[in-house]
Amino acid sequence: MKAAGILLAIALALVLQTTIDRYVAGGTVAVNFVLVVVVYVALTSGSVAGLLTGTVAGLIQDSLGTGLIGVGGLAKSIVGFVAGIIGTQFIVSQPLPRFLVFFVATVVHQAITIGLAVVLGQRSFGTPYAAVAGQALGNAVVGVAAFQLAELLPGAVERRRMGKSRLRR
Repeated sequence: MKAAGILLAIALALVLQTTIDRYVAGGTVAVNFVLVVVVYVALTSGSVAGLLTGTVAGLIQDSLGTGLIGVGGLAKSIVGFVAGIIGTQFIVSQPLPRFLVFFVATVVHQAITIGLAVVLGQRSFGTPYAAVAGQALGNAVVGVAAFQLAELLPGAVERRRMGKSRLRR
């Protein structure tokens, strides 16, 4: 059941990523929703789940893109694995540590992706510091918001049930 939920989250992130990408000027979105899902799963489920989610999500995203297949999968696998280790070894239950994990994970992901693209001769990059920082900030904000939402929803459902049961009495 948990695997089905992860696959659904990956599919939703891919749909959201490709849909928003069409409507943004220049075709670059400041948030990588697929990477946010990978880091979220890694922090909540551990390093193996992060590794597998990163591999699957990265390969699917690579196959939908125009780049070399496998670069995104490798980058997301490494980031998912390391984020999972960080999530199990350190207390990452408050918004600030989560923000930092999402931010650093995005920077590492971009460094691996850009580094592999340069090494493989796909293309050269100038100094994309502002773009990487912007995406890292966007991913961190969306990631923390996803955690906050996930933590609020079960309580909201329970409060709603309790409110309905009081009305019946």
